[in-house]
Amino acid sequence: MTTATDPAVLASAERSSFDLRPLLAANMACTMALMAFVSLIGPIARTLGLATWQAGIAVTVAGVIWMLLARPWGRASDRLGRRKVLLLGTAGFTAAYWALCLFIDTALHLLPSAALAFAGLVLGRGLIGAFYAALPVAGAALIADNIEPQHRARAMASLGAANAFGLVIGPALAAVLARYSLGLPFYGMAVLPMLAFLVLLLKLKRQELHIKQPPRPVRLADPRLRRPLLVAFVAMLSVSVAQITVGFFALDRLGMAPADAAQTAGVALTMVGVALILSQILVRKLEWPPLRMIRVGASIAAVGFAASALASSAVGLWACFFVSACGMGWVFPAFSALAANAMDASEQGATAGSIGAVQGLGVVIGPLAGTLIYAVDPRLPYLIVAALLLLVGLWPQPKKPA
Repeated sequence: MTTATDPAVLASAERSSFDLRPLLAANMACTMALMAFVSLIGPIARTLGLATWQAGIAVTVAGVIWMLLARPWGRASDRLGRRKVLLLGTAGFTAAYWALCLFIDTALHLLPSAALAFAGLVLGRGLIGAFYAALPVAGAALIADNIEPQHRARAMASLGAANAFGLVIGPALAAVLARYSLGLPFYGMAVLPMLAFLVLLLKLKRQELHIKQPPRPVRLADPRLRRPLLVAFVAMLSVSVAQITVGFFALDRLGMAPADAAQTAGVALTMVGVALILSQILVRKLEWPPLRMIRVGASIAAVGFAASALASSAVGLWACFFVSACGMGWVFPAFSALAANAMDASEQGATAGSIGAVQGLGVVIGPLAGTLIYAVDPRLPYLIVAALLLLVGLWPQPKKPA
């Protein structure tokens, strides 16, 4: 018989009182701010006299930092607590974003040398990426601490939907504000991470269930993580390849003028955000096991990417990207839940950091690999991505020991 003081009963009661909404709000706000920078880097780079490759490096540096710091942030959340790391991450993100905002506004007025402008953008974007990396890692570990295994995919899908809202709304809001000046969107967006910090500070309860056991390190080569790490890498690689090549595809395969190609690419990426939101809302309703979600989602995404290679019109490309993103919306929460379910409570922070590290690796390798493969044939990146996703989806389930 259990009593009210039984540790299992207390842990269950703490889990049942867990409120996910502050975490969702903070992630959406920070993603909006992050994606606003990506949508504005082209005009800013052109105004400051930067080359295209310099703008690309200014965007990519965040992925490199994410890859390098995801595991350290995960281990820090095991030692210091999820809530404290989330607060550190949002506070640092706010300070770094305001610093970058002031630098960009000053640079747009003074027009410094291209080298100085490039260095400032890279440093500012790198600092933002360094602190932003704490959010998905500590957030995933917090969900693993407080949500039962059978409901983790649903909670991860809620987090993914919040990020997808930020992905769609951030660039749209930045575009509206940019009509008045290029610096104004940054001042508007700089308020968002500050609000995220206040929401977490005031509304996120101190629920550090993991500290009841000493944290244990997790190796990247841990066989329990083999499948979720590979799925995470392939998923981020696929998305980053599609993002970097869609504008070129509209130019070369669809024969569009540069302005029309940019608009087509923008609509395609908006369709991706909408599809991610809808598919992850559906995931919340179904609550399938993570492995089943990976199989179905990766297969659907593979069909969408393969069809993208054959698209002959803007509408066709948009439809293919929508289908691909619907599948990816099932894959993203699934690999996070699969990793959390495979590990012990004392390993959740390090596990979330490992997942974040391989996602960062996909973000770094994807644009480079995508552009190199695209030079061979514009259809090839989509076909290779489809093949990788199909292999991930058809990967046989390990046999259970007798």
